Amino acid sequence: MTNKYVIVGAGPVGRHTAQLLHDDGQDVVVVTRSGSQPALDGVRRVAADASDADELVSTTTGAAALFNCANPANYTLWEEVWPPLAASLLTTAERTGATLVTASSLYAYGPVVGPMVEGMPDRATDHKGLLRARMWADAKALHDEQRLRAVEVRASDYLGDGIGANGHIPRHVAAAIRGKAAWVLGDPDLPHTWTDVLDVARTLVAVADRPETWGRVWHAPSNPPRTQRQALTDVLASADRPPVAVRGYPRLVNRLGGKVSAMMRELGEMSYIFERPYVMESEVTQTALGLAPTPWTEVSRRTAVGN
Repeated sequence: MTNKYVIVGAGPVGRHTAQLLHDDGQDVVVVTRSGSQPALDGVRRVAADASDADELVSTTTGAAALFNCANPANYTLWEEVWPPLAASLLTTAERTGATLVTASSLYAYGPVVGPMVEGMPDRATDHKGLLRARMWADAKALHDEQRLRAVEVRASDYLGDGIGANGHIPRHVAAAIRGKAAWVLGDPDLPHTWTDVLDVARTLVAVADRPETWGRVWHAPSNPPRTQRQALTDVLASADRPPVAVRGYPRLVNRLGGKVSAMMRELGEMSYIFERPYVMESEVTQTALGLAPTPWTEVSRRTAVGN
């Protein structure tokens, strides 16, 4: 059976989601401001402002699911971009009956002690984490009132194809392949969970049409944690390149940078992510949905060739 699916955002998660649905023979529409991406044969592209509920409703009418794969790359604009977009997505899901399927991060959990697991409370204290927690709380409240259907998939920092400068490891790949040292945020030797964007997309597609999964948060299947040093070394090895030096920026550099750069201040607020172990478990998702993470060797290869 062919269904219509609408995807907001054409970043790596949106593109992979569109490809999976298209390969399954579905009718896929991707909404971006320019309407120019993704360049996938058979996927319809629509130029629209997804923050305009009337526009988004018009595009989404008749769809089985509405995927929120938007990801404003500039942290300094989140408070401007997300609230109207989130409101539009909720309005659209309620008016059209499309299930709202959201790709999200772990920010809503805030700093935690021990691994992050499905079902734990959102306890963020920074404004970006609070924003993402509020977005899910609003969607969940409307879901519980049976005004719409909503489900959220959370993932850790991305690896895989097409991430580029927005990924903590992918941004270093091109230079490291040329033998350049990598300067990373925080401690390069702390355990950290990495999620392949393909596995995020696979999870989004898996929950979109399964009523028993709605109304809750799922974790995209992810491999056991690796340090930043290990992850970059493995990516290089997959391209037959030797390891490079991996060094953490001194805290003083980060503090001074925050005094002159709004982006550095935003990153500083999230510094706990790389100053303590940052581990996400996904066993519940793997068992309930029958999904497994892409093998680590393949994740490394995809990261090397796709960035």
